[in-house]
Amino acid sequence: MAEPVRRSIVVSAVNIRRGGTLTVLRDCLRYLSGRKDLQVTALVHKRSLCDFPGIRYIEIPWSIDSWFKRLKCEYRTMRGISEELQPVDLWLSLHDTTPNVVAKRQAVYCQTSFPFLKVQLKDFRMDAKIPLFALFTKYAYRKNVRRNRYLIVQQQWLREGLAHKLHLPESRFVVAPPAFDSPVLTDTSAAEPVPIFLFPSSPDCHKNFETLCAAAALLEKRLGPEAFRVVLTVKGDENRYAAWLKKHWGSLQTVEFHGYMPKEELYAYYGRSACLVFPSRVETWGLPISEFKPSGKPIILADLPYAHESAAGADKVVFTPVTDEAALARQMELIIQGNLSNFAPVKPSLPEPPYAPDWESLFAVLLDDEGIAAR
Repeated sequence: MAEPVRRSIVVSAVNIRRGGTLTVLRDCLRYLSGRKDLQVTALVHKRSLCDFPGIRYIEIPWSIDSWFKRLKCEYRTMRGISEELQPVDLWLSLHDTTPNVVAKRQAVYCQTSFPFLKVQLKDFRMDAKIPLFALFTKYAYRKNVRRNRYLIVQQQWLREGLAHKLHLPESRFVVAPPAFDSPVLTDTSAAEPVPIFLFPSSPDCHKNFETLCAAAALLEKRLGPEAFRVVLTVKGDENRYAAWLKKHWGSLQTVEFHGYMPKEELYAYYGRSACLVFPSRVETWGLPISEFKPSGKPIILADLPYAHESAAGADKVVFTPVTDEAALARQMELIIQGNLSNFAPVKPSLPEPPYAPDWESLFAVLLDDEGIAAR
């Protein structure tokens, strides 16, 4: 008896090499590796980054050399590959752009929120790649976007925002939150001599470490250097932005430029800290918020849509204007005083369908012949 014909899926991810996007790629291919009913081809930078059994790999390392080569890969090279792989039932692009390919159905995973970053002149001085990429993605999302049956986003606000920017119905967007393991946290904050305020993030200019540093300067002047500590996962020598932060606020006695923390050390600091502070100007999710929530301890967040969604289900949260160091300092001072009257729970909520809480349900949507979204 002949075996049933397996449907063909191509996952293109040639520019993904690190961070949260690489986690998404690995999780996706790990799931597809177990689907014996599918024939999966992955276009990647290097196979060693995401090697799983049962998947055919095509390495395209040169696409990262320049934006010109990236565009050539997306709109010319992948066209040729798609013609060779016919028939292709689903082409899933995991990095924002919609390639010019031949496939029965296409979908794109919108992994960056940079089209919503309010670019500042300072960003160009600190790291021009970030504001330029923010400008680039505004147009990269648009090209070929109507080829996609579905667009995948991690939060409801991205669905609403991109639907408006791209002039597409919200029903074409699948909300698929990222998967992560909730850490088991041991609360040791009571053993600390003073409250610790922790901001764990990469030293990128849109992360807005400066607002927290400026708030710490206000509090240090008002309360003295023995009243609290701020711990940053920035050392000061990683890039121009980190050096600028260290130059301006490195003399503060209350601010520790700790540097990168491995996962085990970071989880220990979650336990030691009195409060998580996360003032980033834009995020697709904000993983530390989700990781810190099980502690039940206070969280101070930028008053932005991503933070409201990531904080859903947290017990004690307050939101402050994203660049208002005085407002942030006031909330930090309340915690130092042991006054949590301003902090409130954030009600959990689920997005409207189409919604996919895991990879199985996501591919059920992407491969459904009838579909559940407006075409």
